[in-house]
Amino acid sequence: MFATYRPILSLLRGTAFLLAASGLHGLLLPLRGQLEGFSTASLGLMGTAWAGGFVTGCFFAPRIVRRAGHVRAFGTFAAAGAIVALLTGLIIDEYVWILLRAFTGFVMAGAFMVIESWLNEKSTNENRGTVFGLYMMVTYASIMAGQMIVAAGDVGTASLFMVTGIFFCLSLIPTAVSNAASPAPLQDVSLDIKGLYANSPVASAACLLTGVANGAWGTLGAVYGARIGISTAEIALMMSLVVVAGAALQLPVGRLSDRTDRRFVLTGASAMCGIFGVLIFLVAPRSGLLVIAMTAAYGAFAYTLYSLAVAHANDHARPEDFVKVSGGLLLLYGFGTMIGPMLAAALMGALPPESIFLATALPHFLLVGYTLLRISRRAPVPFDEREAFKTLPAERGVTPQAALLDPRTPDQPEQEGN
Repeated sequence: MFATYRPILSLLRGTAFLLAASGLHGLLLPLRGQLEGFSTASLGLMGTAWAGGFVTGCFFAPRIVRRAGHVRAFGTFAAAGAIVALLTGLIIDEYVWILLRAFTGFVMAGAFMVIESWLNEKSTNENRGTVFGLYMMVTYASIMAGQMIVAAGDVGTASLFMVTGIFFCLSLIPTAVSNAASPAPLQDVSLDIKGLYANSPVASAACLLTGVANGAWGTLGAVYGARIGISTAEIALMMSLVVVAGAALQLPVGRLSDRTDRRFVLTGASAMCGIFGVLIFLVAPRSGLLVIAMTAAYGAFAYTLYSLAVAHANDHARPEDFVKVSGGLLLLYGFGTMIGPMLAAALMGALPPESIFLATALPHFLLVGYTLLRISRRAPVPFDEREAFKTLPAERGVTPQAALLDPRTPDQPEQEGN
């Protein structure tokens, strides 16, 4: 059994280093930028630039992989990530960082597309669910580990930028020394917005609006923590627990959605996000423990919405369209994450730091209203025609290629060398 998973475990080690680098760098930049006195608008633009680069990478990275091959393309992406991380430590300038952040998003998309296609190639129809579960565990654990490293270092020095570069370099070793055959060439990514909306208006709106809210929090949550005066360690713990709480609640919320109209569960979870956002804005907590507890409660609901939306969309989709629908919804989510940071930056520039939660509450309440409207116009999918709920990463750690790893994907022909 161990021999079966050995190639996969090697790839997952590379994934762990890559995600740790991403989590560390993503938290380090806003904290250092806040320390350097960068404007809120520029910090928001960094998040928008990363999301824009990531979405662009999903479209163009497959061409690079087809031309260079998986191993060389991944080595290029990882090396470029390390170079960018080191440059952000050398050049402390908000405009340079915005540009470099876009490059980071692009290379992360390319690196993840290589890893996800490789994992899919090494999995079989029998063990794809296990591989998918391991990938989700590595995703959450590595992002949290990378963020917590910030608490052990000094944000005001270049050391954490160096550590980020080291992690990027470490991520390429497992694939560079592997003697496994390269996967089949990546297929181009396409986005059919009209088709996605026709399949499920609620899921399409939910992925876009959830992206707005999560993009706002993921980019400027650390800035919020710094401005209210909690410590760097508490900020790192806050950012990690928000995601972990969402991961922990995905399964019970998902099982509830299997037993009723998923749109009711989506409405309830989104309403709770909006309520917690408004509550944090009004209470304006300053104690680190209270801030962590309240933001974790917010994250517990916020980071279940994407999985609920994808599950609802796939209830309506034909099995052969699962990959196209899931990949398209992820891209819609990506477009939302481009909008959220700028909305939050505008509010935080004019209002107290807690106004970041107004930027998250607005899309959540819009989602509640739209979902209730759709419930009145479309009957739910019969229980015997639904797909079972599956957890999905709440953070932007996956690409449309990851849909092939989801056990709900129709059986694929076994690959040679598996």
